[in-house]
Amino acid sequence: MAVVRPFRALRPEPHAAAAVASVPYDVVSTDEARALAAGAPLSFLHVTRPEVDLAPDVDVHDARVYQTARANLARLRETAPLVVEAQPALYVYRLQDGAHTQLGVAGCFSLDEYDRGDIKKHERTRPDKEDDRTIHMVTIEAQTGVVFLTYRHTADIASAIDQVCASEPLFDFVAPDGIGHTVWRAGGEDTARLVQSFAPVPALYIADGHHRAASASRARHALADRGIVSPGGERESDYMLAVAFPDHQTRILPYNRTVSDLAGATPSQFLTRLSARLTVEPTRVTTPAPGDAAMYLDGAWHRVALSNRAPDRNLDPVGSLDVSVLQDHILAPLLDVTDIRRDPRVRFVGGIRGTSELKQLVDSGVAAVAFSMSAVTVAELLSIADAGAIMAPKSTWFEPKLRDGLLTHLI
Repeated sequence: MAVVRPFRALRPEPHAAAAVASVPYDVVSTDEARALAAGAPLSFLHVTRPEVDLAPDVDVHDARVYQTARANLARLRETAPLVVEAQPALYVYRLQDGAHTQLGVAGCFSLDEYDRGDIKKHERTRPDKEDDRTIHMVTIEAQTGVVFLTYRHTADIASAIDQVCASEPLFDFVAPDGIGHTVWRAGGEDTARLVQSFAPVPALYIADGHHRAASASRARHALADRGIVSPGGERESDYMLAVAFPDHQTRILPYNRTVSDLAGATPSQFLTRLSARLTVEPTRVTTPAPGDAAMYLDGAWHRVALSNRAPDRNLDPVGSLDVSVLQDHILAPLLDVTDIRRDPRVRFVGGIRGTSELKQLVDSGVAAVAFSMSAVTVAELLSIADAGAIMAPKSTWFEPKLRDGLLTHLI
């Protein structure tokens, strides 16, 4: 059973939605966030990345950063303005990227289900990142980052979503990156129908936002210790803010890798060692087919065949992924990348940035070698999560992405 609960969203007035909406806090560096927030006083980055309003030498985990987030949220509530809905509701959130469209249900999802494992994961989280968002949530008493869930689609949910979309949207704008964001608020009957249509869903899956979900669970316990309870006697912090999209509309792009050095080898030595392990040949194809990687080294692209080293998918659904084969047969043995989560020589490049960025990083000397990967499929993600297994770090890049600031959950 999947529990989705309507909530009284904190949201911008419609005329301010485009100015408030910001990229997710975790897809930009501090410098990138600072540049985006400059000259944009209503940007929600002032709340999610409040270090942009402090001196560059202030540590991003300094207590002043979280207090600035709290102050900035209060300021935006006055200046945007942001308003709290009079009645609890669910929402339909449409993302549109060219011909690609996906429609999700936005609401509050049960942290009891998350803690029990009924909301399934495919990624490990880092304690330092959890610490950051937990302190952020507890300090501002709100969940600002939206968890991206997916589920095996049903006709009942699709029909209920279509009913909501027959009304006028609350927000409808195109962000600077060309992605369209449209949000409808469901009325009372439509909200009840959505709640009912989700009830038979056996499991939800975290697609993007593992750290946000883990932090919401931790913040829940911290706020429970304070004894904060909603007027109706139910704790808002028992739920996390998320949008659930059906699996057949969810789009995964590759998550590519670069390594800053060749572990003491020259490019020709590395190529020789790699060719002794795997089939390597020149190519002009920079976006590989499943079972291959495209490697950029010393000014040239190469096809690297990974499939002949992959274990049986039925026996090892994680080890058979291309990113796992790359790690096990190239990065670890040839480049000494034994802990890809923490090795500072490794850089992860989301597929939305394209293979031209991989080439630029190597040509500029920032990286010594780059690997362009094929994308993990949604079916693979669901089967791995169902098996209780964990993917290699940075295996999936979900696109398009939700914007922060359009719907905030006060806890």
